[in-house]
Amino acid sequence: MQANHPQGTPNEFEFRGSASEYFGIWIVNLLLSLITFGIYSAWAKVRTKKYFYQNTYVAGRSFDYHATGLQILFGRIIVVAGIVIYSVLGAIPIVNLVLILGLIFVIPYLLVRSLRFQARVSSWSNVRFDFQGTWGSAAANYFLYPIIAALTLYTTWPFVTRSVQRFHVNGHKFGATAMSFDSPIGPFYKAALAAMAWGLGTIVVAIAVVGVNMNFVEALASINENPEDVAAAIDVILILLLLFAVFVPASIIYRAMVRNTVYNYAILGDGHRFYSDVNALRLLWISVSNAVVISVTLGLMLPWAHVRRARYLANHTTFIPSGSLDEFVGDVTANVSAIGDAYGDIEGFDIGIAV
Repeated sequence: MQANHPQGTPNEFEFRGSASEYFGIWIVNLLLSLITFGIYSAWAKVRTKKYFYQNTYVAGRSFDYHATGLQILFGRIIVVAGIVIYSVLGAIPIVNLVLILGLIFVIPYLLVRSLRFQARVSSWSNVRFDFQGTWGSAAANYFLYPIIAALTLYTTWPFVTRSVQRFHVNGHKFGATAMSFDSPIGPFYKAALAAMAWGLGTIVVAIAVVGVNMNFVEALASINENPEDVAAAIDVILILLLLFAVFVPASIIYRAMVRNTVYNYAILGDGHRFYSDVNALRLLWISVSNAVVISVTLGLMLPWAHVRRARYLANHTTFIPSGSLDEFVGDVTANVSAIGDAYGDIEGFDIGIAV
């Protein structure tokens, strides 16, 4: 089953930044963060987000990021203070139990506040986003549903993924215009099966390669005074490499396919839609090659890798209005005052939750 796209004029996303420009921002951020023992990292995060937001365009209009370094720093101080208090009081067994139970209530609250903060400091065409998700929905999606999935040996995990994405998208607004998302469960199981296929295929290949080279492994171990210890160390290294080769690519494939499903079934207002055609294997190649280049250059090519990935995702994302885009923007702008005053209630709880 495919999402039904309206007969509007497609407006492709575009990333106009460059690796050389971002390198200048990145290196200054890194040096100042080191000099200030990490304090400047709050401002560094704002500069980075501003650069990527302001260089991402759709229909000739760019996004923008409005948070300040002080907001981010304030939120981090609160979180760090909470961790310190938990560490100190957690030494008392009874208090530790109470604190653990308290986290069940606090973590969903922080997740909601983070999503709300991230939305409210983001805008497109000078119109801000908003997030109205609830604590109860966050608790269900991040605590209850994963526990239920575990009881089914994770065979129902695609249902959890769909529910989490529904919580994220349905909680968002663009100005006063609500967003919504729903889709059949099939695409999520398809993504899970693709990830599993990668994992099983990698395991089969790894077993075959190790089997062929077993004599070499045994010979390598035998030249040491403690061949059993060397063999055990080699086994541990091979297992870790196998886990990395299985789970990291499988996660990238799963997330890429889920991204396509979420965008293709998301609706903004009365029929405005999105479209994503990210190729999972292509994104996997970009991620792997980025990691190799970053490692070889000792991190100096990190800006290039970030820009490369951002450009690929933007180039494979499209906004399809149900009518005239100018009419849509005009309607949103006319109604934005309804929530314009809400942005005064902003804490800096930006803890990296991505929609």
